[in-house]
Amino acid sequence: MTVSMYSFSVPLFKTQLTALSAVLDKAAAFCEAKKIEPSVLINARIAPDMFALARQVQIATDMARGGVARLAGMEVPSAPDTETTFAELKTRIASTLAFIDSVPAEKIEGSEDRDITLKMRAGDQTFKGLRYLQWFVIPNVMFHCTTAYNILRHNGVDIGKRDFMGS
Repeated sequence: MTVSMYSFSVPLFKTQLTALSAVLDKAAAFCEAKKIEPSVLINARIAPDMFALARQVQIATDMARGGVARLAGMEVPSAPDTETTFAELKTRIASTLAFIDSVPAEKIEGSEDRDITLKMRAGDQTFKGLRYLQWFVIPNVMFHCTTAYNILRHNGVDIGKRDFMGS
């Protein structure tokens, strides 16, 4: 069986990031209805040693954008981590989705055996494209989207599994 690197990655990233954007809308509405300063949720975390909501969104978008770019053999577009509002986080998601949409499927297809080297704290790590997608990018996108969802759910935002799964 041949794996379609594009269909194994892009639709998943688009669904998860679109759902994350919708969850942020619900969080903003929750803050308005409950008279909570939005920065309370944006800086919320589940545990003291975990990243806050804003950083979870930043990493999820970085992973999706970087994964698609690297699989396509393209330079990874940078995005400064300066978001402090729901609107700014949603703009970051939208720009990531726009980038993902701009990458033709043909550039990603056939990347299963492409060498992808990441600069990590412990030193450079090289993956083959399929392993990079399966064991690094997808788990990281899912983890950070899930954690963002869980931070909001833990703080009382009325969201459920359907919100996380997207449409």
